[in-house]
Amino acid sequence: MNKKFHLRKNKFGFVRDKSALTFLKRSSKIGTILGLIALQSLPLAKAQELNLNLKNATLTEVLKEIRKQTGYQIIYDSDILQNKKLISYSGSKLDLRLVLKKALTEQDLDFVIEGKTIIVKPQERASFKNIPDRKSEKIEIKGTVLNASGKPIAGVTVTERGTSNTVLTAEDGTFTLKVANEKSILDFSYVGYASLSENASRNPMMLTMSSQDRALEEVVVVGYGTQKKANLTGAVSSLDGKELESRPVQNVGQALQGMIPGLNLQTTGLGGELNQNLSVNIRGAGTIGVGSSSSVLVLIDGMEGNMNALNPQDIENITVLKDAAASAIYGSRAPFGVILITTKSGKSGKITANYNNNIRLGKPRGLPTMLDSKTFAYYFNEVAANDGEGAKFSQEVLERIEAYQRGEIETTTTPNTSDRFQYYTGSNGNTNWFKEFYRDFTTSHEHTLSLNGGTEKLNFYSSANYMDQNGLNRFANDNFQRYSIATKINAKISDKVDLMYNTRFVREDYEKASHMNDLYYHNIARRWPTIPLYDPNGNYSEPSEILQLQQGGRSKFQKDFLYQQLQLHYQPIKNWNITGNVNYRITSQNDHAEILRAYSNDAKGNPFPVAVGYNAAGYTNVSEYNRKDEYFSTNFFSDYSFDINADHHFKILAGFNSELNKYRDLNGSMSDLITDNVPTLNTATTNPRASGGYQHWATAGFFGRLNYSYKDRYLFEANGRYDGSSRFPRDLRWNLFPSVSAGWNIANESFWPIKEHVSMFKLRGSYGELGNQYTDNWYPFYATMPVSIANGTWLLNGQKTNTASAPGLIASTLTWERVSSWNVGLDLRALSNRLGLSLEVYRRNTFDMIGPAPELPVILGTAVPRLNNAEMNSKGFEIELNWKDHIGKLNYSARAVLSDDRQTVTKYPNPTGTLSTWYDGRKNGEIWGYQTLGIAQSGEEMAAHLAKTKQSFGTNWQAGDIMYADLNGDGQVNNGANTLANPGDLAIIGNSAPRYRYSFDLNFNYSGFDLGIFLQGVGKRDYMPNGPYFWGANGGMWQSAGFVENMDFYRDENSTMVQNGVLGVNKDSYLPRPYFNTSKNQQTQTKYLQNAAYLRLKNAQFGYTFSPQLLGKIGFSKIRIYASGENLLTFTKMAKVFDPETVGLGGWNDGKTYPFSTTYSFGLNLNF
Repeated sequence: MNKKFHLRKNKFGFVRDKSALTFLKRSSKIGTILGLIALQSLPLAKAQELNLNLKNATLTEVLKEIRKQTGYQIIYDSDILQNKKLISYSGSKLDLRLVLKKALTEQDLDFVIEGKTIIVKPQERASFKNIPDRKSEKIEIKGTVLNASGKPIAGVTVTERGTSNTVLTAEDGTFTLKVANEKSILDFSYVGYASLSENASRNPMMLTMSSQDRALEEVVVVGYGTQKKANLTGAVSSLDGKELESRPVQNVGQALQGMIPGLNLQTTGLGGELNQNLSVNIRGAGTIGVGSSSSVLVLIDGMEGNMNALNPQDIENITVLKDAAASAIYGSRAPFGVILITTKSGKSGKITANYNNNIRLGKPRGLPTMLDSKTFAYYFNEVAANDGEGAKFSQEVLERIEAYQRGEIETTTTPNTSDRFQYYTGSNGNTNWFKEFYRDFTTSHEHTLSLNGGTEKLNFYSSANYMDQNGLNRFANDNFQRYSIATKINAKISDKVDLMYNTRFVREDYEKASHMNDLYYHNIARRWPTIPLYDPNGNYSEPSEILQLQQGGRSKFQKDFLYQQLQLHYQPIKNWNITGNVNYRITSQNDHAEILRAYSNDAKGNPFPVAVGYNAAGYTNVSEYNRKDEYFSTNFFSDYSFDINADHHFKILAGFNSELNKYRDLNGSMSDLITDNVPTLNTATTNPRASGGYQHWATAGFFGRLNYSYKDRYLFEANGRYDGSSRFPRDLRWNLFPSVSAGWNIANESFWPIKEHVSMFKLRGSYGELGNQYTDNWYPFYATMPVSIANGTWLLNGQKTNTASAPGLIASTLTWERVSSWNVGLDLRALSNRLGLSLEVYRRNTFDMIGPAPELPVILGTAVPRLNNAEMNSKGFEIELNWKDHIGKLNYSARAVLSDDRQTVTKYPNPTGTLSTWYDGRKNGEIWGYQTLGIAQSGEEMAAHLAKTKQSFGTNWQAGDIMYADLNGDGQVNNGANTLANPGDLAIIGNSAPRYRYSFDLNFNYSGFDLGIFLQGVGKRDYMPNGPYFWGANGGMWQSAGFVENMDFYRDENSTMVQNGVLGVNKDSYLPRPYFNTSKNQQTQTKYLQNAAYLRLKNAQFGYTFSPQLLGKIGFSKIRIYASGENLLTFTKMAKVFDPETVGLGGWNDGKTYPFSTTYSFGLNLNF
């Protein structure tokens, strides 16, 4: 058979033809001829000299460099170059044959040189006739593992890749492992060190493991690419996804709190409710413009998304871009920073599975201690007496209460339905409502299964997650469930083309009783303990509201998130990358709420309707809300990097981005259900209401970036984006947002004297400008006519008709809020990278914020549109300190984070200087109040005070009341005109903005045992309490409460509680004399300003990873069990009735929100 083959030449001069090479391998005759030719060409080969500087180069890159310098053609089969180790080789005038031998022969490859052609082929093996059968015989590999200082490392995990065959290094760093053959690959891993891989053909082995956090090698994700961390010039922080694993939290936001300097996550007004997400900002509030937002752009694999819908175990790493230089490339979408989340991708190799679960137990924390009925009743009588009113509880009721508490009687009084308030003042129960309404413990569980594997040409990562979380409410039965499934596929279409497909689906279901409205938690706190849980007939008492929770209907909220992403990457030549991706996201929301009939029973057991929520008794209603958000974006960008004389490195990036976001919603409701059993719109009969809306916005931008580095010593970066937004008038839509940054790594200078101790000492600085498109309404420059659909007050021919009103004035010049910022920083790595330090100092200015227009005469007859007329600045600093080391087998690391931000309004249209709104020079969080002189110990002391100072906000001042200071000396205490020019006796007494946010992260690992401790807190914050949680009696009898924590109030010998022996005299009290009907003692003042600083043991975790030797026998590569606790301890000086994370969220209702949980978690992690 006469067979021919052809050599095909590509643009690099390589010849790649598998059929031709197969023919060469099978023809011994041709092989002999080629061998003779090779011998003849030996002098020519030796005459070829090479100058190489290769670092971690692939074999393909090595051969390309040889082709470039010699002009030789190279024939090879691409398959035989797969899964080979990287090569580092430097030198000048190197012999070609020696270079080929070093690069190929140690990797089971050989070569033949024919004239000016090099043929790469597999090494020929000896005939099987001449060697024994070793099919089942393993070979023994020995070696030693050292650290950078040449000292042995004990406990390194050595694994034969693709198997569970594993061993640990001994005290002297040595190991022995039997593997299948010389082609086996050994993987070396150890906590705190970069993983290594080595071919088994290298026997014995002598390996050096380097510290994992070597700054010169670490790469972080930045806008539209990656960059060496050592070369960053902007303010960028990163976090490994492993640090979020095994935390018993509901979402990513909760796990991130306190982890990254400058990234601030704070509880919202929902408190600990199951569906609550933390509010997020970077470096504090960026704008106080009316209708404006300081929202942070969150990108998941380059696509905007909701980070709280992610499974934390799917996250590979998180990068936070904090200054304008780092985020300018995202333009108007990122004026206040960017969070870049990269999810896990598939890795080549045998398919591996990971299963992670945890079971959680949660208990409420931070609840006040309710008074017993006797103390409560006497307390309310005391307060009524202070108000000059009669007793709320009669002597007969008081005697019954005491008898009931002594166990002398068992019954309580059931009121007549016409006088339900007798449940309050006429009953003698003794109920702790916090204990009744909140479970002692609630259970939750979460499960994640992931698969990972494939080849270098096709690999995948896929995961499924399920979380079921039960709430603390005993009767409301609130529940949150999340289901998610994600798959990412990477395919290598050719040597130049890569394809990535990424999809993710998440469903969230949240359900609760419809009666759990805003007043629900307020009502629990102010429910009197005298109210019995049950009436004499065994039914829940009507004032308990348990019946409304059980019978009054359910509210169900469902959200679906679907992410689709397709990306194509093309590399026409080395260092030139062209990337394009399309992203599509659908968010669907389907809510159902029903108000059903709830019934209580009178004394005879007859049912009667009770009110549910804010509605009348017997009222029923059903409402449906549906919303669909669609987001579509495209990104096309290209980057090219090149070196000049090996000292000057350049990288250029240019691209285009477009976004389209649109939503449509529909809301419908009807009342008076025919039957409560089928609560739908079709079974309701009256008050039909329907509304809907449709909105959309779009952005487009052209962006570019230039990076320059001279010997990794002098660094420069310039970014620019020309951005347009549909939310502004056509002639104001486009703007240019530039940024520049530079750095100097002094440690790379030849004069740096301590290189061996301090490997990085980098100074950097940046300046940039950005724009904020999230201002006021979506399209405030359009004149719209309000429309009323046949339900107005106008009649035409006796019929109500549709009407349209004239449009109001429009903001025809409303445009971007402009944001500029500068940042200076220092990065330090020292002591063999064991010590790391990053320091940032910054200032951010926001111009053209949206503020109110000047007031015009009322005769105008319409509202005046807002204008770009306000300014604010923010300044602060950030410090991150890291230490990582080991003592023998004990590995440990510590990280401390401290950040601070302050905002000051520098321009605001407030011509009168009113204190109740913003004004020039006002700092965010300022608290204006009175100075407290003290509590009057006697009537004489109060009279003496009043003789000099009239206190204008109350009457009938007496012993136990507050004495306020007359700061302006006018003989009276008041707020003057409540302006800057005339504040009366008001002064700035504190600031409610959190300052000096800090955290400590400690980790230890010893012989499979691991311990992690995470502490987080706020160093300075002031809080002025209000509401009954702090004061007890507040806002009238029906708004007041009674807790043990309220009992440190002023009592003299005439006190009702003292005279009845309930509590003793307490003139040296903390709280003043209590009143129902006046707040004269509860003015904002210095005495009761709370120190809301705190330190919280946010998480503690203890785990054990089983020995690899044991696991290898049962087929697992990893088994770890752990126990974890969240929100375990809190240290604070503020009043114990408050949680320092929730204060200031509920206004007058402070403290009365869904309680937070202390959570205990037990988990299992399996790799197989």
